[in-house]
Amino acid sequence: MTLDRFAPAIFVLLWSTGWVVAKYAAMHSEPFTFLAIRYTFSALAFLALCLALKAKWPDRATVWRAVYSGFFLHGFYLAAIWWAIANGVPAGISGVIAAMQPLLTAMAAPFLIGERLQPAQKLGLALGFLGIIIAVSPKLIEPGTADLMHAAVPLTINLIGMASVTYGTIYQKKHLHSGDLKAIATLQYLGALAITVPLALAFENLHFDGTIEAFAALAWSVVGLSMGGIGLLLYLIRRGQVSRAASLIYLMPPTVAIEAFIAFGEPLTLPLILGTVVVVTGVYLTNRKSVQAIEA
Repeated sequence: MTLDRFAPAIFVLLWSTGWVVAKYAAMHSEPFTFLAIRYTFSALAFLALCLALKAKWPDRATVWRAVYSGFFLHGFYLAAIWWAIANGVPAGISGVIAAMQPLLTAMAAPFLIGERLQPAQKLGLALGFLGIIIAVSPKLIEPGTADLMHAAVPLTINLIGMASVTYGTIYQKKHLHSGDLKAIATLQYLGALAITVPLALAFENLHFDGTIEAFAALAWSVVGLSMGGIGLLLYLIRRGQVSRAASLIYLMPPTVAIEAFIAFGEPLTLPLILGTVVVVTGVYLTNRKSVQAIEA
């Protein structure tokens, strides 16, 4: 089928726009406030989908596991990334940092599930961290201590976000390997709301300017990202094409960098380009064995 051939690439293109939307939304709303609104509509949309398709709801234990995983997969993860972008991290650099997820997962695997890393995977981890350092180096060597701290804090928060989604991914694989994914997605967005709403109330003024541009960003976040991206992922899982999507994740950092250049004029600097190449190489080496095993 035509969709089978292009679904993984469409998934990556949709998902990559999340970093561009984060920067665009920051012009019209505070990050936690925007995410709280987005999660509310996403949860309602998935709930409507569950009711329309008569999805089977999980047992009580699985409900709490789904909500708990939502704390990290959506709540802490996007809250950290959107806050970092709103506070000066370029979308292109944040996209490069996003490639850390599979690297962090591979690094945590020996401690959480006893999986031993091969020499090529260890090299991939080293290259991944080196690539991040290269990509963000211009932000860290800006003159002045104040500038250094101003750059370092959002970058650190961005990295914490990647650690959050890494933990959430491992938790989901371990505890949510069965059940209706539509129902689980609904519960995960409720978990994300449980994190994001208190953050918005505690640290923000609940600013959302209500312009056409703000609602356009919100609509794309809900329909294009929360529904379209997740919907395609569910389709890929059902069609057994997760490995193809995984291989295309290597294209996420350069895709985000190009989109940020087009949308906001973020420069495609030599450190960003070189860091992206090194990170992509590291991710490929780290995941090559697992991807080949899935395809076999």
